[in-house]
Amino acid sequence: MSTERIDDVSGISTTGHEWDGIKELNNPLPRWWVITFYITIAWAAAYTIAYPAWPMLSSATKGVLGYSSRNDVKNELAAAEAAKGKYVAAIQAKTVSEIAADDALREFAVAAGGAAFKVNCVQCHGSGAQGSAGFPNLNDDEWLWGGSAEQIQQTITHGIRFASDPDTRQSEMPAFGDIITPEQATQVSAYVASLSGPVHDASLIEPGAKVFAENCVACHGANAKGNKELGAPDLTDAIWFYGSGETAIAAQVRAPKHGVMPAWIGRLGETTVKELAVYVHSLGGGE
Repeated sequence: MSTERIDDVSGISTTGHEWDGIKELNNPLPRWWVITFYITIAWAAAYTIAYPAWPMLSSATKGVLGYSSRNDVKNELAAAEAAKGKYVAAIQAKTVSEIAADDALREFAVAAGGAAFKVNCVQCHGSGAQGSAGFPNLNDDEWLWGGSAEQIQQTITHGIRFASDPDTRQSEMPAFGDIITPEQATQVSAYVASLSGPVHDASLIEPGAKVFAENCVACHGANAKGNKELGAPDLTDAIWFYGSGETAIAAQVRAPKHGVMPAWIGRLGETTVKELAVYVHSLGGGE
């Protein structure tokens, strides 16, 4: 039996559905909405005919208009390559100092170098170039081998202690555990630690200074400020590669760690190396 009724308030018949005393009016959809709905169906059908749409076993329908998003991407990439071609050619022809002095070229090189840094360098130097234990912070003013754009380029090009490159930067601190006594190692570690902060036993500083003068000044200098020609670090600041404090310094004195950085020229090419050098130099710590 039909449960349809005429609603007393609106005068419209109900559908016969009722939930907790609430009845559904049998209102037809607005004509404009129905027409719009049919138009969208027709549009969808026409779209699948005009453009690639229906998947098949090994491909898809290509559409009567022959449109391809892959071709669009290919064309956009080609246009981008053409647009940056003049900058790449200029970077190839100029030195890193000349690039850094040209506002437009510097902006392009910093952007390109930043992208290359994120792909190749963050694994050791960190996403913000802040470094970590054994890997230098590239944002500060302390550089083992010099922080000019040319010096940075040289380091990136040939690496550090990279055996496969004859022009790699080379330095090696002797294992002083085989040269001086354990007592002398403790003394010189206290002296070095005292150059940038307090030490546990101040009586060790004077004999440690003597050990330093006899064994360390050749590389680190009489003032312990280091030597960028040799990659010898400044020992008077609070920046330490392998840990600060007398214990960490003593461990490095006895059996020093030596990091290795690859030579990137073979993998990245001269243009990208220049872009990286300009980018690193732009971080704020370049000399």
